[in-house]
Amino acid sequence: MSPTSETQKSAALPGLRRFSKIFRPSHQHSALSATVLLATTILLSRAFGFLREMYIAWAFGATSVTDAYNAGFTIPDWLNYLVAGGTASITFVSIYSRFLAENREEEAQKTFSAIVTIMTAVLGTAIVIAEILAPQLNRLMFGQFPPAQFALCVRITRILLPAQLFFYVGGVASAVLLARRMFLIPAIGPLFYSLGIILGGLLFSRKLGISSLAYGGVVGCFVGIFLINGVGAARAGIGYRISFDMGNPAFREWIRLSIPLMLGVSLVTADEWIQRHFAAGSPGAITRLNYARRLFQVPMAVLGQAVGQASLPFFARLFGERRLAEFARTVNRSVYRMAAAALLASSFMTAAALPLVDLVYRRGHLKFADSETTAVYFFWFSMSLAFWSAQSLYARAFYAAGDTRTPMIASTLITLASLPLYSALYQHFSAVGLVVASDLGIAANCFAMALLLNRRGLVPAAGLEWKEIGKTLVNAALAGVAATEVGKLVALEGTRVADLEALALTTLTWLGAAAAGLWLMKSKLPADLRPRGRTAKTMAGAPTEC
Repeated sequence: MSPTSETQKSAALPGLRRFSKIFRPSHQHSALSATVLLATTILLSRAFGFLREMYIAWAFGATSVTDAYNAGFTIPDWLNYLVAGGTASITFVSIYSRFLAENREEEAQKTFSAIVTIMTAVLGTAIVIAEILAPQLNRLMFGQFPPAQFALCVRITRILLPAQLFFYVGGVASAVLLARRMFLIPAIGPLFYSLGIILGGLLFSRKLGISSLAYGGVVGCFVGIFLINGVGAARAGIGYRISFDMGNPAFREWIRLSIPLMLGVSLVTADEWIQRHFAAGSPGAITRLNYARRLFQVPMAVLGQAVGQASLPFFARLFGERRLAEFARTVNRSVYRMAAAALLASSFMTAAALPLVDLVYRRGHLKFADSETTAVYFFWFSMSLAFWSAQSLYARAFYAAGDTRTPMIASTLITLASLPLYSALYQHFSAVGLVVASDLGIAANCFAMALLLNRRGLVPAAGLEWKEIGKTLVNAALAGVAATEVGKLVALEGTRVADLEALALTTLTWLGAAAAGLWLMKSKLPADLRPRGRTAKTMAGAPTEC
């Protein structure tokens, strides 16, 4: 081997080693490496989610049966939200991160044990009550279902309820790992959940029908959410012992921070429940809305969920160390980059809606007419990607500052104010109106979070890169229109070849138009989206290298 080859190999190895460290379970991540890891694993998780939805579409289509199946998730999800309220991954991360920053490991362990023990008892009791009252609770939401469909919905609900205990305990364990900047194990859990649903259907659908998916989901939740995170936490040296110590000061603080999340109703969570309620009277509408939402959640998960999860521990540490100016700059910069990227992604998604939906979902029992309707829903969902992504960061800025009350009161008021809008738009535009109402509601929620942070002086709105966002918005609109018009050159008639041709034309046109627009407008976005290298600092003050 020549000296030049040896030199190139030696130079490449450190970079390869740094990259491979990202995927070690025990690796403590920087903000950049955490985002890279979470974006990668969440994208993989969404790929599994696609396989799950593709299998459901192939095996069951979009019918009253699939509507009942999707509706059956509502009460379990609502119970998890009411009792857990997202507190495992939000408020507890902030408290635990503060303990670690202050070297109060013993107090952190005691708080962890108290929260797991007490809330497991509370949630277990709530699950038993919900199992008994499942018909009455479902009738409040889905009273329009005919008897057989309603009975199936209740059966699915009762199968899924125990899984909420696994979600909660696994969520607390994953929050501890996130606080320690160990992101791999929490990130891979959802893969097993989707895989469980798929295997449940493949192995037992002939005997159990669509209920087999629910049973598979419970098993996948136990393995992927509860068991893997529990084992990971134990191997990281996190001890647990049964504790009903309600007098623990940190536990009381956690309760104080969590109550607003438990009692408030954020549109971020309630949007899907509201849409299911209104769409219950139209056979197949719940399912088609679900397919469109799941496809929309792929970029939303990468841009919003991955960045949001990775950012919270760093936001919390900056605020805990009273580095408030850096905290504000970090939030604004994160929102700018994520919102700008989301605007560009939205323009492509709206242009490619029909061929994309048809390629992903149409097979088996799902027909081209279902794809056309689902694509319309997907188009309107895509319009709100920037708002969904930005609000996730604004909300986490509040949580990092120890304030859960303000965002939840605002979100609850917006949710209540949105209900007449959902009703009115549904009456005039059917299920499409529900998606438009969702877009308007989440936009209002995003602006409310930004204004409240600005009013409190935590994250000044003037610090956002408004000029660059404006440039990106104009560029995204022009690229989307150009790609849509070129894509129309291919007549979509339900064939795979036509779908691929339309998608290829749309993609190439969009890429060319977007790249030309960024260059002509002299946008800083491409440079701002690139890693800063060794000399830059992360949100936690560490190098951005992995």
